[in-house]
Amino acid sequence: MIHHELSRRDFVARISAAGAATALGGSALLPVQAAAGAQRFKIIAFTKPFRTLNATQTADLVADVGWDGVELPVRAKDGQITPEKVEEVLPQFSEAFRARQREVSIITTDITSVTPTAEKVLRTASKLGIKRYRLGFYSYSKDKPIPDQLKEVGARLRELAALNKELGLQAGFQNHSGDSRVGAPIWDIWTMIKDLDPKAMGICFDIGHATIEGGLAWPTHFRLAAPHLTAVFVKDFYWKKNAKDWKMEWCPLGEGMVKRDFFNRLKATDYAGPICQHHEYELGTDAEMRAHFKKDLATLREWLGKV
Repeated sequence: MIHHELSRRDFVARISAAGAATALGGSALLPVQAAAGAQRFKIIAFTKPFRTLNATQTADLVADVGWDGVELPVRAKDGQITPEKVEEVLPQFSEAFRARQREVSIITTDITSVTPTAEKVLRTASKLGIKRYRLGFYSYSKDKPIPDQLKEVGARLRELAALNKELGLQAGFQNHSGDSRVGAPIWDIWTMIKDLDPKAMGICFDIGHATIEGGLAWPTHFRLAAPHLTAVFVKDFYWKKNAKDWKMEWCPLGEGMVKRDFFNRLKATDYAGPICQHHEYELGTDAEMRAHFKKDLATLREWLGKV
């Protein structure tokens, strides 16, 4: 192991950074810690591909693959837990993961405004110590001006941010590709949340979707999002030519267009939250699925500089 002596200037800078981390609730990280890498990012997985498993089966799979935890869908469509059963079932998942020294890091929801169902889901998560959740999706209407629609969505986000502060939660708005998606351009999200407390309302930055929508401009979009990160989502894709048009195809990490350099840029920020692996490509049988998961995790760890 190579040891480097710190200059007085470096030492003072890192002590200052530690103060900033405390003020931000631990979201900042000292460069010396970042270099170590092992404790900075928890690598988790979105359970959508295996959402039919129960709590024990899910926790066993996650432990077998080697992830630190999960992003768990608690939503009506494609959910592992329905909102109606959240008070009964979410504690089962939380306990199963704690028993294996892992965690439910994020719940994915279809929450887009403050409603009685949303409050039930969020209050249950808060009681269990689950501090992060992903918002549902907002879509543009073609018969209304975009600025007016952003004002409407922004008002909903302010109400949710107020509830999040009460409950000690942090919502994340995912940038998702698509011509009707609010937030496909990162500027949409930034416009609506720039004046909100990032500890209550932030961005789940998806580098796969950012690359689809941003092309060569994704580094600029990431710079805009970086101060507001709630989570980082990782998946890969490539463009495929068919008889009529170009089509986006999901693929294993490292085989597509997502750049390894993204993770160098990520490590240069003070973000220290979860990195969540998403798997949208065909996974095959159970054995093949687990092999894909382990290969993608190994690739991500290599790109992060983690052994």
